[in-house]
Amino acid sequence: MKDRESIRQKQDLESNNNSFYKWVILFSLAFLFIGNRIATMGEYMPNRTGSTIYSVVVTEIIDKEVHSDSVSEDIWDAFITFRGQIIRGPSKGMEIIGEQTLSSRWLLMESEVEVGDKILLGKSQFNDRYTFVNYIRINYILLLSAVLFALIVLLGKKEGINSIVALSFTCIAVFFVFIPAILSGRNIYATTIIVCSFSIISTPLTVIGPNKKALSCILGCLGGVLLAGLLMFIMDGILNLTGFIDDDIGYLKMLPKGSYIDINAIVFAGVTIGSVGAIMDVSMSISSSLWELKLSRKSYNFEYIFTSGINIGKDILGTMLNTLIFAYIGSSLTSILLIVAHTNSYVSLFNSEMVIVEFLRALTGGFGMLLTIPLTTVICAWLYKE
Repeated sequence: MKDRESIRQKQDLESNNNSFYKWVILFSLAFLFIGNRIATMGEYMPNRTGSTIYSVVVTEIIDKEVHSDSVSEDIWDAFITFRGQIIRGPSKGMEIIGEQTLSSRWLLMESEVEVGDKILLGKSQFNDRYTFVNYIRINYILLLSAVLFALIVLLGKKEGINSIVALSFTCIAVFFVFIPAILSGRNIYATTIIVCSFSIISTPLTVIGPNKKALSCILGCLGGVLLAGLLMFIMDGILNLTGFIDDDIGYLKMLPKGSYIDINAIVFAGVTIGSVGAIMDVSMSISSSLWELKLSRKSYNFEYIFTSGINIGKDILGTMLNTLIFAYIGSSLTSILLIVAHTNSYVSLFNSEMVIVEFLRALTGGFGMLLTIPLTTVICAWLYKE
C-alpha cells in the first residue's frame, strides 16, 4: 500500500513538474517575442549594407592578373575572375561570374579562392558586379555545435536537452532583444538588468525545474549580479571613464543615430553581462552540492549546511577568479599586445582605459562571486534544513 502511495506521489510530482516546465517555456517565448517587438519599435537601425549577399560555390577559375608595383616587386595587386554557382536562396543553381581583389598593401587579406570553395559574393545596388565578401565558415561551426549538443544530450539526458533549450533562450534574448534595444535607443541600464534577470530566472527553472535548488540558485545569482552591476556603475564615475575602450566604439558612434547611444552604458552592460555566467556557475555549484548533501541524509541543521556551503565556496572561488581573469585577458589579448609594443611604461599601460575596464570586469565579477557564495549558502541552509 505504501509503495502504491509512493508511486502515485512521484507520478503527481512529475506531472506538476512537466506542467510547470511548459509554463516556463511559454513565458520565455512570450518574453522573447514581446521583447523583440518593443526593442525594434521606433528608430531601430538594422544592418543596411547596400548590397545583396549570395552563397556561392566556386566552379572554375577564369582568369588571374597580377600587377607588380614599378618601385618594388614585393608590392602587388591581384585580380581574380571566377565562375560560381549559387547554392541557396531563390536563385539557387544560377551561374554567375565573381571577382576577388587582393593586395600586398592590405594588413588583412583573405586567401585566394580555389575551385570548390564556398564563399559569399556581394552584388551592389549600383552595378551588376559580384565581388568577394568572405568565405562561408558558419557551416563548420554549426557542425561542431551539433557534435557538442549531441554529447551534452548523451551525458545529461533530459537535463542536457533542457540546458540546450536554456542556452537557446539566452542567445535569442541577447541577439533579438538586448542588441536591437540598444540600437533603437532604449535605456541600456534597464535593458541590461531585464535581460540578465530573464536569463538568471529562466535558466535554472528550465534546466532543473521548480524546486528549492533552483530557487536558491536564482536568488543567490541575482544578488551577486546586482552587486557587480552596482559596483561597475559607481566605479564608472570614480574612474572618469569615457567608454572609448577600442576602435569599435568609434564606429558605433558613426552609425545613424549612433550619437544617441550611451557609450558608458555599453561598458556597464558588457561588464554586467560578462559576470552573469561566472556568478550563475558559482551559485548553481553551491546550491546543487548542498542539495546532494541534503539528499544523502535528509536531517542536517542550518549550521551544518551553512558551514559546508562556505567550505565548498572557498574551493570554487580560487578557480573561478582565475577563470574571470583569463577570460577577460584572452578576449583583449591583441589590444594588450599592441599597447605593450608601443609603450615602455607599465604605468601608462595599467592606466589605459582599455586595461582598466578589463580589470573592472574581473574585479566586479569577483565581488559578485564573493557575495553569491554566502548569500546562496544562507538561502540553501534555510530552505534545506530539517
